[in-house]
Amino acid sequence: MSAEEPTGSPTSETFAAAVTLTPATPQFFDHAWTAVAQDCPWPKAYGGDMVAQAAAAAMLSVGGRDAGKVLHSMHSYFMRPVDIGGEVRYEVEVLRDGRGYSTRQVRGYQNDKVVYVSMAGFAAEAEGGTYRAQMPADIPGPSDLPTSEAYLRERAVSAETSMTQRSKRYWQRGRSFDMRHVPGPVYLRVEGATLPNQAVWIRPFDALRPVPGLTRAQRDLAALAYVCDYTILEPVLRVLGLPWASPGLVTASLDHAMWFHRPLPEGALDGWLLYAQEAVSAAGGRGVGLGRFFTPDGGHLATVVQEGLIRTTDGGSR
Repeated sequence: MSAEEPTGSPTSETFAAAVTLTPATPQFFDHAWTAVAQDCPWPKAYGGDMVAQAAAAAMLSVGGRDAGKVLHSMHSYFMRPVDIGGEVRYEVEVLRDGRGYSTRQVRGYQNDKVVYVSMAGFAAEAEGGTYRAQMPADIPGPSDLPTSEAYLRERAVSAETSMTQRSKRYWQRGRSFDMRHVPGPVYLRVEGATLPNQAVWIRPFDALRPVPGLTRAQRDLAALAYVCDYTILEPVLRVLGLPWASPGLVTASLDHAMWFHRPLPEGALDGWLLYAQEAVSAAGGRGVGLGRFFTPDGGHLATVVQEGLIRTTDGGSR
């Protein structure tokens, strides 16, 4: 076995570490917590760290008579790159606590600068009509698809792509979640047709760990917020013919919106979810992706829209 090959079983510990918050003294708003940006092979931290950490901070700020309200939406802007391994202080402003809804503003600070801003909405359970988007039909099950680790195992690092041993290991097992692509991954080349849509089966490598301060349901909402950012721009990359390892490819999260439509079934985040995605637009060095999370039986749990920077050194696609 090569010294570069991973050993042992991959785990979801990275996610648990990312959303473990430490109480802090607020400098500007009503509440504050700190969190640490987790390791990744890129120059700056993974954007899902910020979304999940801010979600956790916002949820921790909803207590007392408002404790029964559940996070129903987040709208975020990524203001500056975040240093990997660096501490981010999340300050939460209580904007409103009403009978049915509560609103929070969350700002992330690092190196005395604002790096992230979001608004989070909470709602009490209420009766109303129901409708859900339809889960895509004829999607192969996860057991019929290769894991990222298996797909990359026999693919060597070479000068033809920007993949390094470090990024290869990260894609294989460093993201806390097993991800299986339909029609195929876009790591080294675009597997399958260059169509503006794809689907990804997602499941944590092992049972999610308890997170201090968060209920199981809150932790699961934070897990959805965490994992959604990894692949949401991939349908845009796919339709442009740009794999992640394209030399000269630069991507970054710009803004992000997420809606949680209905309560997460207990244990849903320990099993498979389907993340159905489509490209909405690509222009001006930016791309917009849309994604929907479904349970295997078709329950529509959440919807994500994200705009990101997508540029290549030659200014185009391949």
